[in-house]
Amino acid sequence: MSNGIVIIYCHPYQKSFTHAVLESVQENLSNHNTPYKTINLYQDKFEPIYDLEELRIFSTGGTHDPLVEKYLNLLKSADSVIFITPIWWNDLPGMLKGFINKVMKEGDGLSHTVTKYGIKGGLTNIKHAYVLTSSTSPTFYFKIFMGNGIQKIFINQTLKQIGIKKRTWINFGRISNSTKLRRQKYLSRIRAYQFKAN
Repeated sequence: MSNGIVIIYCHPYQKSFTHAVLESVQENLSNHNTPYKTINLYQDKFEPIYDLEELRIFSTGGTHDPLVEKYLNLLKSADSVIFITPIWWNDLPGMLKGFINKVMKEGDGLSHTVTKYGIKGGLTNIKHAYVLTSSTSPTFYFKIFMGNGIQKIFINQTLKQIGIKKRTWINFGRISNSTKLRRQKYLSRIRAYQFKAN
């Protein structure tokens, strides 16, 4: 059974702009009668680091963290995924990186397998990934002068490696110096955006 769209939300503060983006996405999907599930990493108190036991059973594709199993099952039955996260120090927050590290399990029927030719993605059921971020730096500065790590590594490599072919990145730059009007216009754009569930 499909979960439609799975939202992966990464921010601890409910009054943040990132949380406003989450609410706008949820409103959008509800208005379009698109089924969705939300993974709220901070609210779930997800533990983003490996402990010794989790690392010991890593090579088996197993886990002793019930959230890891829950999250991976959601992704295995999703049509699309929407990441909602800030960019901190030119990279993903540690919480979201830990989500990728722990949830993306190697093995048949999991997120990927490793072959002699490289990584073969297992989450091919996810037809489209949307990555909604905000950054202190202007988007052009982040892309041209700061290495463009989100696009080059997370989107073009990591998401591709787990089997997601279509990937869209939308960044709201200059968040610290943004006006209320500009933020409102962006949220209106997100509420009207066509997120495809397949």
